[in-house]
Amino acid sequence: MARKDPKGRVLRRGESYRPDKKLYIYQYRDPFGQTHTLYASNIMDLRKKEDEVTRDRLDNIQTYVAGSTTLNYAYDRYISLKYDLKPTTKANYNYIYDHFVRDTIGKRLLKDIKYSDIKFFYYQLMNEWGVKPLSVENVHTVLHPVFQMGIRDGIIRTNPTSGVMTEIKKSKLWDKGTRHALTIEQTTAFMDFTENHPQYYHWLPLFTVFFGTGMRVSEVCGLRWEDLDFEKREISVNHSLVYARWDGDGGKETFHVTTPKTEKGTRIIPMMDEVYEALKAEYAHQEETGFCTTKIDGMTGFIFRNRFGGVLHQGPINRAIKRVYTSYNDAELLKAAKAKRKPLLIPHFSCHHMRHTFCTRLCERETNIKAIQEIMGHADIQTTLDIYAEATDEVKHEAIKALQKGKDIF
Repeated sequence: MARKDPKGRVLRRGESYRPDKKLYIYQYRDPFGQTHTLYASNIMDLRKKEDEVTRDRLDNIQTYVAGSTTLNYAYDRYISLKYDLKPTTKANYNYIYDHFVRDTIGKRLLKDIKYSDIKFFYYQLMNEWGVKPLSVENVHTVLHPVFQMGIRDGIIRTNPTSGVMTEIKKSKLWDKGTRHALTIEQTTAFMDFTENHPQYYHWLPLFTVFFGTGMRVSEVCGLRWEDLDFEKREISVNHSLVYARWDGDGGKETFHVTTPKTEKGTRIIPMMDEVYEALKAEYAHQEETGFCTTKIDGMTGFIFRNRFGGVLHQGPINRAIKRVYTSYNDAELLKAAKAKRKPLLIPHFSCHHMRHTFCTRLCERETNIKAIQEIMGHADIQTTLDIYAEATDEVKHEAIKALQKGKDIF
């Protein structure tokens, strides 16, 4: 005889009614044989829950896992399986996740995080935390594959991060900011000031290589004498020297040699005359004062060194750049005031601005986009095209100005 509820409705298999609690109950077993119980105050709500469980079973959604899996757990599992990641990339992912996600949305259950939650979280990072759009994009780069793994593992049905960045990028808040190159006048002023300053002149060879090759900071720091061919006037870029937190280093930042950032990163860069002369002069100087003897991952003979004879990394170089342009600007303001002219000031810039400046100058003089891409080591041709477009826009304005000055055309 079929079991019925107080209203005379026939109860399905697994359903029951507790009059003392006035609750409808549904019990079922998962694939592991564990019993689960659903509760509801009325039969319709209970059956909605039953239908969801049935749909999950049909879709192979493992609700027994989803019920206890947090985003933090899912990320830790994801990153532990990324054997193909470079140690530096893995360290960056961990830093981004720990800094922005782990103590915030990371504590929530994976199954409970919806599209609107991710969107709110990204806006919160920008509006309340003051996080720059590029950093938010980095957070997204880390989160998206974690949820994607959850889908492939059968824990969740959809990826809540999908489409969020596309929508956010349409908003007024989204302004990644353009990294502008230094002008020729600014670059010349910076280099002249460095060369003639008693405290900063020793940085000139390093700055010359940055401005004259467009190499990444990790590539410049890892440059060895054996990577130079003075006869052919070529620089072989075949590795990078990074300073970061790696697994197994006890959480400390250490130096390691790694492959270039991208496959295109392995390349040959011809030396400009200024670069050739600067490197020759540095070699002659080190013949008298001593070469760098630091050994990292079996490599020695690094060209650029700090005052203690060790290798350099991005931090000290960027601080040196700031000291130089700050000193220059202070002196330039005084000179301009005395001469009653507008000062030629140098804006804030870093190692990567030097690379961007070189690429901009190259784009202004070279029309072969593939050649520019090869010299810069850009993995994506779009990166080259974006810089080329910005550079040629400036050149077009300069061309019209020159035309206007040289001849009346009306």
